[in-house]
Amino acid sequence: MTADDLDVVLAWRNHPDIRRFMYTRHEIKLEEHHAWFKRASVDSSKHLLIFQIDGAAQGFVNITELGVPGVADWGFYIAPEAEKGTGRELGKAALDYAFKILHLHKICGQALVYNERSIKFHLGMGFQQEGVLRDQHYDGENYHSVICFGLLSAEWQPEESQSYAKS
Repeated sequence: MTADDLDVVLAWRNHPDIRRFMYTRHEIKLEEHHAWFKRASVDSSKHLLIFQIDGAAQGFVNITELGVPGVADWGFYIAPEAEKGTGRELGKAALDYAFKILHLHKICGQALVYNERSIKFHLGMGFQQEGVLRDQHYDGENYHSVICFGLLSAEWQPEESQSYAKS
């Protein structure tokens, strides 16, 4: 991801269909977005990626290496207008990048309990459910449980993909 991608990523992130599944659901202002990117782009533990198909941006991936060597969290979203199946292609490209380029040992993911698509997605990509953090997230009105997932590099069985992620 570069500064040139900021406007499109902000538009995706602020889209109601994306925002409702985030820990922070407020509409992010341009200044806040630029400040986040300025911090994140100089943090060597963060890998901010734009997923492309045929050169067109279709999604965003954030891989953050944790304090444990070889272990990282990931987060992602696709363009709201992306074609069906784009999320799976993004997932394959991001996991290939994480395991083959970054040489990570494990990717961890989380999904709010009501985000059934994300839960199904993680399981479909080969992640194992590793736990439930009961009533872990408070959205300002209600508490929600968080489902935790993990995928080890030895478990990753990618299919061939024509797509790629760029930094």
